[in-house]
Amino acid sequence: MNYPVWDVPVLGGAWVIAIIAIIHVLISHFAVGGGLFLPMAERRALAQGRAEWMPLLKRHSRFFLVLTAAAGTVTGVGIWFSIGLGSPAGTSALIHNFVFVWAIEWVFFLVEITAAAVYYYTWDRVSDKLHLAVGWVYAVSSLWTLIIINGILAFMLTPAGAWLDAAGTGDEVRTLWPAFFNAEYWPSLIARALVAITLAGTYALVTVSLLDGAKHGDLKESFARWSSRWVLPGFVLMPIAMGWFVAALPEGAREILALGVGSAGVGAFTQVTRAALYAAVGSATIAPIVLLLVWRDARHLRLSHALAVIGLALLTTGASEMAREMLRKPYVVRGYMYSNGLLEAAVDTPEERMASYLANSPWVRPAEAQAWASPVSSESYQLDRGELMYRGQCMACHTRDGYRSTRRLLASRDRDGIQSILTMLHERPEDSPYNRYMPPLVGTADEIAALGDYLFEDTTVARRAYLKKEGLTEDESVAPAEPEAQD
Repeated sequence: MNYPVWDVPVLGGAWVIAIIAIIHVLISHFAVGGGLFLPMAERRALAQGRAEWMPLLKRHSRFFLVLTAAAGTVTGVGIWFSIGLGSPAGTSALIHNFVFVWAIEWVFFLVEITAAAVYYYTWDRVSDKLHLAVGWVYAVSSLWTLIIINGILAFMLTPAGAWLDAAGTGDEVRTLWPAFFNAEYWPSLIARALVAITLAGTYALVTVSLLDGAKHGDLKESFARWSSRWVLPGFVLMPIAMGWFVAALPEGAREILALGVGSAGVGAFTQVTRAALYAAVGSATIAPIVLLLVWRDARHLRLSHALAVIGLALLTTGASEMAREMLRKPYVVRGYMYSNGLLEAAVDTPEERMASYLANSPWVRPAEAQAWASPVSSESYQLDRGELMYRGQCMACHTRDGYRSTRRLLASRDRDGIQSILTMLHERPEDSPYNRYMPPLVGTADEIAALGDYLFEDTTVARRAYLKKEGLTEDESVAPAEPEAQD
């Protein structure tokens, strides 16, 4: 552990959170959609006298229980663990402001997990009516977990103005409902519900693909075709939901999206452009592929076909979540807290940004804070101060050698070039291209200089490789490059 941030080599803490979260979203949304799928399928089987569906539904409920209760729970805990390390200030803000909402969500989650276990273990042991009732208990409780968690996730992108006005005053609880039912709540809820329904149908294909088409052709065909219909609502309604979602975005987020879309024509794809494109193409592709693989030739559906559809769903879901996260840049909670834990209200003016960062950092020992308040001449001491500035204000988003590598991004800059970037982040002129993507830099002039010295020293190897590639020597000045579009 490297305080004050979670230092994950190559990937960075943000990618660890993203990987766990994307897997969890794929499972948790299946838990919601599958919770509706199972009782609806059982009800259909009972109403139409399809007794042959029952053993298949029992098998599917076992697959459902293991995946959602085991893998879903583990990845859910993994999210809490990773966000607590990667963004402790942001996690604390969400818990403190939504503590009762989280508590309600956990109650429904406990009911959901219990109902899932009871539903599977009471097959053929209780009456059909009671068993179906247990299934509906699960369906309702899992739907409520989505209804509740969606409000908190949407809040991070579009917190209500009333809540932002009350933030830090102690009266945030009075604006709980405006914050919860924020501008993105309903479009986000509709989109997530459509994803859940689509995943219910695609996951059912895994179970039905294991049937022998030669022996159980009619069963395989009837169940696979019914399952494939679950992808149609998402295919038809998702464009409307996403249009609503984009329309509800705050101005800054729309600017980021418009910048990426506007530059796509000349090949300058930003990451948010790629993510949005992957999500749109994947969403539009799932239904045609399912219809081609399933509707036309359900008896020959193979596990590899079903897993390919699940893989496409993973790509689409992951890209959608990544795009949503990128649109929140450079915040954890938009308009309130930056990605490195700094509160916007506390660093909004030049005077506030000139305050000492190290003197107020909880990770600096009192003796160090006292010594570092005055100028120092020792180069190693200066680099120590610079590294702590780097860890506190940069490493929430950057790594040294991997994702958003500072060594790669700064390799073409000389010491003055690096200082120019830091000055731009520190002063934040209105025309700065970095304002859309990066938090302000906070610290005294000495602390900013220490950060510049550390970054220059830390990029030595990368800079020498760049100079060699360009045919330059160490004595030749490296002209500061133009700001790059931030991923």
